[in-house]
Amino acid sequence: MTIALYIGLAILLILIWIVIDFQLGRKMHLKKVTRLEFPKRRSDFHLYSDGNKLYEDLFAEMKDAKHHIHSLFYLVNGDHVSEEFFTILKSKADEGVEVRLLVDYLGSHKLKRKQVNELRSHGIEVEYCRKPSFPFIFFSINQRNHRKITVVDGKIGYVGGFNIGKEYLGQDPEFGVWRDYHLKLKGEGVQDLQTQFFENWDDCTSKPRSESSAYYPPLEAGKSLHQFVPTNGEALKETFLKLLQKAQRSVIICTPYFIPDERLYNELMAALRRGVKVTILLPDKADHALVRDAAFLYFPSLLEAGAEVYRFYIGFYHAKVMVIDEEMCDIGTANFDKRSLFLNNEINCLIYDPEFVKATIPEIQKDIHNSEKLTLEYISERSILDKGREQLAKLVSPLL
Repeated sequence: MTIALYIGLAILLILIWIVIDFQLGRKMHLKKVTRLEFPKRRSDFHLYSDGNKLYEDLFAEMKDAKHHIHSLFYLVNGDHVSEEFFTILKSKADEGVEVRLLVDYLGSHKLKRKQVNELRSHGIEVEYCRKPSFPFIFFSINQRNHRKITVVDGKIGYVGGFNIGKEYLGQDPEFGVWRDYHLKLKGEGVQDLQTQFFENWDDCTSKPRSESSAYYPPLEAGKSLHQFVPTNGEALKETFLKLLQKAQRSVIICTPYFIPDERLYNELMAALRRGVKVTILLPDKADHALVRDAAFLYFPSLLEAGAEVYRFYIGFYHAKVMVIDEEMCDIGTANFDKRSLFLNNEINCLIYDPEFVKATIPEIQKDIHNSEKLTLEYISERSILDKGREQLAKLVSPLL
């Protein structure tokens, strides 16, 4: 009995420490956090929703690099797809091209030290973002750099949901088909991706870098008006709120994880009450414990208010997209969940080009075609175990 009491007391103390660590860590973070603010620019965009086509284009542009390749990924898996990526980086470094690679410390935990050392032996600078740190170790473990940015010669940029790994090509049998959205751009906006990369680089390493003008070559304005919005565990909620408040006719939210905070949930309900059509598209499969269950807490009231919820069933759905009134859209790295809202480093692109949006909507409709519409009947028939997981998910939702 005494041993059980001690164990229970130890668990209680650990839980108290975790809560205090997390709350104080976030409070300290908000006091110190800064972020870049970019103006509206004009660039030409191409949307990729298939990993094979994205990698084919990305790798081809990297092979053609003349001065530098700057890549930041949350996750590089260290598998055979990653090796192809590394082979190109090493080859370009051997040619004298400057190559810098940033990866998230925990997101890229499968990356082997041997692989990193091999990259460095070719002159490639490799650094890790967001290493766990004291005094708020639990908070820092949860604060991830979730951005995915690549800049080639300061002229071509990539940003979106794809990381580097076999699952993004649909080669992981656990997930099957992988749907994601990623942007390639040429034009004025590339300089902002470059600046964001360098801010992360300087934050992760004290190594000096040159101030070559080749990092920022002259760029011509493209067709689409847009604005990059980087966030660091703050400000994303305000961005999403403004988008929802603007909606007059329709809102489409594509996300792998649907865990809004109270204000975002209330804004969705307000949009429904004023007659806005709200469509939510997310995966049927889950790649993390409890995230699927957490979403079900919001569905009954949203469905009753008229929202349509679809669950992608032929693979895994990882897209991060919001479309407002079929006139503007948001595509980037941020999910519609509390982790992206309050913890992660993210970057989204607001695109104010109805023609681009018009070309994007058929891709979303294709995904809806491969989805099942959620009903109140289905929710009411969920098992007691399912509903128990929902309540557990509610308790830990800030970390999901």
